[in-house]
Amino acid sequence: MDDPEFREFVEVRYADLLRTAYLLTGSRDAAQDLVHEALLKVMRHWRRVEEPMAYVRRAMVNERTSRWRRLGLRELLTATVPDRAAPDSTDGLAIRDELLAALDRLPVRMRTVLVLRYWEDLPEAEVAAAMGCSVGTVKSQAARGLARLREVLAAPRPRVAGGLLGERA
Repeated sequence: MDDPEFREFVEVRYADLLRTAYLLTGSRDAAQDLVHEALLKVMRHWRRVEEPMAYVRRAMVNERTSRWRRLGLRELLTATVPDRAAPDSTDGLAIRDELLAALDRLPVRMRTVLVLRYWEDLPEAEVAAAMGCSVGTVKSQAARGLARLREVLAAPRPRVAGGLLGERA
């Protein structure tokens, strides 16, 4: 398919989609795969899609959920092996890495709600539509997810020689 509108959509939205996919998966490679799969689905139905971003988000959420179910235990066992470099010593990057690690510990559905609601800044109704659930479920998952993030981020960090893990010397 060589549709200029689709090509423009991809050029304009790719970085945003990749960021969202990364937050959903925690892996750059998995994020790229997720975006490509979702864009393939959109491309096949491009002329019938009324809201491309909503369609792509829903496709990414569905694909992420399907992969999570397929991989199940294997993904859970490898979740402790980081696929990114050690945190940079700058405060902003350390905080970002700590937050991403905390997100990695959340169940997929809860993580998806937080990513769509707070990083994508979508209204609860759009999050519910993207996930195929009720607005009440989005609200409860968001509240529980934020509470879990607070717990994880407030927990004392492991000590290593010379101070706390992640602290600058």
